[in-house]
Amino acid sequence: MSTDRPTLKAALQDADFPASKEQLIEQAEQAGADQETLRALRSIPPADYENYTEVARSVPFSRASEDEESDPEKAKRARAGKDRLAEHQTETPANPIVEELGENRGS
Repeated sequence: MSTDRPTLKAALQDADFPASKEQLIEQAEQAGADQETLRALRSIPPADYENYTEVARSVPFSRASEDEESDPEKAKRARAGKDRLAEHQTETPANPIVEELGENRGS
């Protein structure tokens, strides 16, 4: 159940965002997407996606497709943050006020 980025982008190039999962699947079908791309879109969480980047972060891509990425694309994705991690799995720095004053600030 995987696709590659160029195939997904081509399948969703005419999509109107924000779009629901169902609307994205319908758009991909109308664009003539292959079965692997449709399966990958069916596997994403049911949500409203604001843009293509949000969709791409949710779609499982084949390992081979990541090897085919150009160096600038790999660098851009690396700078974008920790892809494929849920928010609770990312490291978040402590609030500077809490660090300075402590948790119980005088109570």
